[in-house]
Amino acid sequence: MKALVYQGVRKVAVQEIEDPEITDPRDAILKITSTAICGSDLHMYDGRSGMEKGRTVGHEIMGVIDTVGDAVTSIQKGDRVVLPFNISCGYCFNCARGNMNACLVTNPESAGGGYGYAGLGPYQGGQAEYIRVPFADYNCLKLPGKPGDEFEDDFVLLADIFPTGYHAAELANVTPGTSVAVFGAGPVGLLAAYSAILKGAAQVFVVDCVEERLRRAQSVGAIAVNFLEENPVDAIKKFRRNNPLIKDSLRPGEDKMGGVMCGIDAVGYQARSRENPAEEDSTQVLRDLADIVNPTGSVGLIGVYTDEDPGATGDAAQQGVLAFPLGMFWKKGISIGMGQCPVKQYNWRLRDMIVAGRAKPSFIVSHRVPLDEAPAMYEKFDLRGTGEGESYTKIVLKP
Repeated sequence: MKALVYQGVRKVAVQEIEDPEITDPRDAILKITSTAICGSDLHMYDGRSGMEKGRTVGHEIMGVIDTVGDAVTSIQKGDRVVLPFNISCGYCFNCARGNMNACLVTNPESAGGGYGYAGLGPYQGGQAEYIRVPFADYNCLKLPGKPGDEFEDDFVLLADIFPTGYHAAELANVTPGTSVAVFGAGPVGLLAAYSAILKGAAQVFVVDCVEERLRRAQSVGAIAVNFLEENPVDAIKKFRRNNPLIKDSLRPGEDKMGGVMCGIDAVGYQARSRENPAEEDSTQVLRDLADIVNPTGSVGLIGVYTDEDPGATGDAAQQGVLAFPLGMFWKKGISIGMGQCPVKQYNWRLRDMIVAGRAKPSFIVSHRVPLDEAPAMYEKFDLRGTGEGESYTKIVLKP
């Protein structure tokens, strides 16, 4: 079969590899109809992880069941399914408590397994024609309809990016009426903002420097802030301070709550400096969140932070040790949630919202291309919205 193989820093290629086989009676084999490139795939592509050469990549996967093992009972050949990027057993101590992102069975090295990703176990990725699905009964979310229908681009986002965006809003304690600032308008940031709106947030600000991404944020009701044009913290505070309806609703002393109640970091450790966007500043967003989030507010860190970054400058950063504005967070009593999304907590709920017409996450999808074009798509997506990559918001590959 054809699959996308990691060959080193900024080198991927579509190659012929062996077809996957059932190795456990609880396995299934999935024929893939759509698989997306994730922003976190770029960390590996850029050489900013411990990804081994020769592995297939990709963890946003959906398709049709081709074969099932003898012990699979609830999924059968021909079923249309989407896979959580977490590979989980369903019965270990963590899975039983709903923490499928930290399964204790599927990764021999640490808690948490996943497809085609550094540190998440030996599993091949899904930017390919077929993939083996461990614990298929537990990990397959059954879908209505047929491949290529009007839901195809929406459903593939249930593998990771839509649940992850929703999880970001949960981590940040977004509830009806809250104010929210999302830093980063990549796929995760856009769907975090969208999820905050679905959850009833009163105001959602999205901070980025790419106009195309900011336009997409505005299209779902968010307020765009371009950090190349203004200090985003000052801009958000000014926007709220100058709103007479907000101002007139404050009691004496409540002007101290001039920021937002909920903040989301959808950028992670490859954040850019506001003063010089050509350079990285891994804690830029963390410092901005410490400033913009009100006392007693909440922050969700959904952007990736890693304990292994070979491309970082300095020994500490290479081990994920970063300067953190802990004093400001502590002084304000800000709650912080972080970590990978336990996709199965959300994917069925979000599926049903899509089916009911209440959610349409595919507004982020910009390109749909054959698998053979994946190397060129990685080049464009890695530009992160700049130059020739400006229009490449979310790419779906069609094996």
